[in-house]
Amino acid sequence: YKDLAEKGYYNRVISGNVTQTVEIDSVKCDFDQYPYKVNTYARQLIVRESSLTVRSLVTSCRLLNATRSDNNPHGFIIEAFTITKNKDLQTVKR
Repeated sequence: YKDLAEKGYYNRVISGNVTQTVEIDSVKCDFDQYPYKVNTYARQLIVRESSLTVRSLVTSCRLLNATRSDNNPHGFIIEAFTITKNKDLQTVKR
């Protein structure tokens, strides 16, 4: 978050009137080995004034056990979050 904020990413999204939505298709968790390996498969929709872009989004991370709290009801910490694929599938002019 801090890296993107320092590079002005969020300011450009706001000033460019861009809306982003992530639709999760599936999540694969390997609970046989600790730390738990997780892959998430999703579609990202980016709506701009001039176009709609659909992307394939695949991410990976590790989950570490943590104490449950009001701020962390699932009791996990995400570690080594990586975007492994972020490929444009379709762009439609508006």
